[in-house]
Amino acid sequence: MMQKATLNPTPDQTFEVEGAGAYDFAKVLARSREMERAGNVEGACNERYAAFQRLAELIPENEEVILEWNHRNSRAALELIYASAVDHFLIDDFELSAALLEMLLDLDPEDHLEGSTLLAFDYVAMDEQELFDEVVNDISDKYADRTLLLLWSGFRRDGHLPEGELHRFKVKFAPFYAEFTAAEHPADEAYLRDIESEHPSVGAQARELWLRTENLWTRWPVFIAALRG
Repeated sequence: MMQKATLNPTPDQTFEVEGAGAYDFAKVLARSREMERAGNVEGACNERYAAFQRLAELIPENEEVILEWNHRNSRAALELIYASAVDHFLIDDFELSAALLEMLLDLDPEDHLEGSTLLAFDYVAMDEQELFDEVVNDISDKYADRTLLLLWSGFRRDGHLPEGELHRFKVKFAPFYAEFTAAEHPADEAYLRDIESEHPSVGAQARELWLRTENLWTRWPVFIAALRG
């Protein structure tokens, strides 16, 4: 099949992905979202992963390529990589999720999609603590995600929760601590209205973080048990 895509350099030393058909990543991204809304989750995941594979073939090995975030098709390509990393994370394929995110960060060093956070979860799940130590510093301490990650990483290393981080989680991120120690986490209509609103409540944001990472706590329930004390 003839390749219908090119990497065009810009004056800013970035590249734009120009393509048609299967390389019109903006259309592929939109189609995958439509498939997901229609209930075809597996099809949407396959669509995203196939798009990542096509993009990976375009990127020359051993050369620095940074994609232009402000270019529609290039941004869609980055969003497809991130979405596929999420897909693989949710089925506990942490190694492939991490590989996708490592490529994403190579192509977008400014990390517009905040892939570092999901990559940190992947690394702790894989027990790659040295890699985790490198990436966690890229996550702002104003987010509960970082404190949660440091708690989980410390627990996996030492078998107990680091006291300083636990205190921080309970005090600075109290709604998140309440959510992560709650018995139920319903994604009900009230939650959906809240999280989809222009200014979601902190409680809704806490539940969103739980729901985004729930597969981890199903697999490692002992960590949640430790949080509950």
